[in-house]
Amino acid sequence: MMLKKRAALAVGVVVASAIALTACGRTADTGTNSSPAVAIAGGKATGTIKVWAQGSEAESLGEIMKGFEQENPDAKVDVTAIPWGAAHQKYQTAIAGGSTPDLAQMGTTWMADFASAFEPVPTEVDTSGMFPAAKGPATIKGTSVGVPWYVDTRVVYYRKDLAAKAGYTAPPASWDDFKSMAKAIQTKAGAAYGISLPTGASADDFQAILPFVWSNGAELTDPAGTQWTIDTPEMAGALDYVNSFFAEGIANRNPDTATGATEANFVSGKTPMFIGAPSEVGALTAATGASFKDKVGVMTFPKQKSGTSFVGGSDLAVFKNAANRDGAWKLVQYLSRPDVQAQFYKLTGDLPSRQDAWSQGDLKSDPLLQTFKAQMNDAKAPPANTSWTQVSAAADKELEKIVRGGVSPQQALQELQATASNVGISR
Repeated sequence: MMLKKRAALAVGVVVASAIALTACGRTADTGTNSSPAVAIAGGKATGTIKVWAQGSEAESLGEIMKGFEQENPDAKVDVTAIPWGAAHQKYQTAIAGGSTPDLAQMGTTWMADFASAFEPVPTEVDTSGMFPAAKGPATIKGTSVGVPWYVDTRVVYYRKDLAAKAGYTAPPASWDDFKSMAKAIQTKAGAAYGISLPTGASADDFQAILPFVWSNGAELTDPAGTQWTIDTPEMAGALDYVNSFFAEGIANRNPDTATGATEANFVSGKTPMFIGAPSEVGALTAATGASFKDKVGVMTFPKQKSGTSFVGGSDLAVFKNAANRDGAWKLVQYLSRPDVQAQFYKLTGDLPSRQDAWSQGDLKSDPLLQTFKAQMNDAKAPPANTSWTQVSAAADKELEKIVRGGVSPQQALQELQATASNVGISR
């Protein structure tokens, strides 16, 4: 899932995931992209390059395009901004009608939906320096059909001051220590709850706990990606662990999910730990002032068998029927440069897909951001197939049954496996 940063930079994982799910309702394109990659013509870009983009990225592209147009004076970039909630349908309609732009911003989970409409990535587009985890969702049936533009992952936010009061001056490394820290913050630092965790009541809640699933060695599909492998001891162990926070009163079964509630409870100390996106750094600073940032800590996911988190973001894709495909690919090359990605981070807060872009400015010096970089080195994306949305929605319901209905993880996983097997896997 692309896990786009939340609208208005609020509401923790739930809203960010909901936006992502809205943007990737999988209804269409499951074809294969078997055409060979075509080389990019030499020389500078020329002509008009039509680009569709969403959210703050679309708002900031005009500033970024100034540099591209200076380097390519005979080219003009025409950016159309599309609301995230309407984008998937608009792309679907454009593909069906043969009226696509040249280049588009694609949520990582959309890549499987529209893969047959995209050109394979030419060899001249260098992705070798990009985070390996980010390149997976853009590779469909062995063909790279998109280029990672920016990345998004999840880490654990915690109040350093309250953790210290509870006796923790450094992040815990293991699952056992992580749970002990959450409990200690509750009992020794006066928090109502030690941590906020997804309950299954909101869209994409199951997806938000996938870091625990992967860290316990569970996989959603077999290695070939042809069968769902949900009902496993590793998956059950992960859900047992997550549910134990609720069963022991460390997490709230009925949290406030109103906009801004997660951040407000974090700032007040009521629930001083949550799973969040990079955008939370700026959101918390904006809401409380720069001085509060000293109280904010972020940690990579604690390890069981691993400490694997979630990777999302957006890719850049060029359509097969692009009127200016050479110009579009040259623009992709420009947007993939480390200096441009560092500039784009300053404008949007989007984390660069190129690892060498992290050697500049705040990306290098800010310890909070460096934690996100470290997490990107141990991150995964959900399966790149068009069935995941259905399975993920069914998983939300089963998670809620566990957390609020008293159903055992083993029973819930049996039901989910049956549902997933019935849905099958379309790619």
